[in-house]
Amino acid sequence: MTTTKPTATRPTTARPTTPDPTRRAATIVGWLFIVTYVTSISAKIGLYPPLFDGNYITGPGEDSRVLWGAFAECILIIANIGTATAMYTVVKYRYPNLGLAFIAARIMESVFIGVGILAVLTVVTMRQDYAAADDQSAAGLAVVGDAFLTMQEWTFNLGPQFVVGVGNGLVLGWMMWRTGLVPRRLSVLGLIGGTCIVLTGSAAVLDLIEPGGAFQSLSAAPEFFWELGFGIYLIVKGFKTPTDTTGTTGDEAAAVER
Repeated sequence: MTTTKPTATRPTTARPTTPDPTRRAATIVGWLFIVTYVTSISAKIGLYPPLFDGNYITGPGEDSRVLWGAFAECILIIANIGTATAMYTVVKYRYPNLGLAFIAARIMESVFIGVGILAVLTVVTMRQDYAAADDQSAAGLAVVGDAFLTMQEWTFNLGPQFVVGVGNGLVLGWMMWRTGLVPRRLSVLGLIGGTCIVLTGSAAVLDLIEPGGAFQSLSAAPEFFWELGFGIYLIVKGFKTPTDTTGTTGDEAAAVER
């Protein structure tokens, strides 16, 4: 009679789950988008209004409030460029050209914002240096101050309005649509928002609508909710698994899928 010895079985151990390498980038991009959201709104709505009360440059002025607005926009510039560079690490294998286009658009937007900051700081310095000017000099200062404030308004219309539509709306929205890194419905909102503010920004430059008027402000609503939703989604969920591998081969595709 033949007997067989029972064979010992090795206990199975669960393989450790590989963390998603894009999760950290998603969190960074998401929080930077929230920073751009907060700083741009706080500067435009909460801190800069004293500049446009009609007699800021010849009156007592609220210098500290305005200077905080300029500082907020400096943070905005840093966050703008940060969103693009962090996003590029995720999309560079799939859409390198669009990734670079997004970086270029963010830099261009930041240039306009920087020019606007210089205009604001110039007005503040003029008010401080010539606070005791006589009536005739004060009238001249008011004219010069209005010119700088007009420049600041146009930098807003061209940067955070027009260029943002191209970069944040059309370029970023298209990348997210093609890759499926975020829900398609969210990326469609970006495409709609980008189209709206590019069209109204162009109309403002061509003097077809009032720059900064109610119509242009309302047209920015889809972009407003796209950027807010995009930032919150990345913080909470991170990037989804890519659905489009067009243009990726070998190690590049593997790097994207990991």
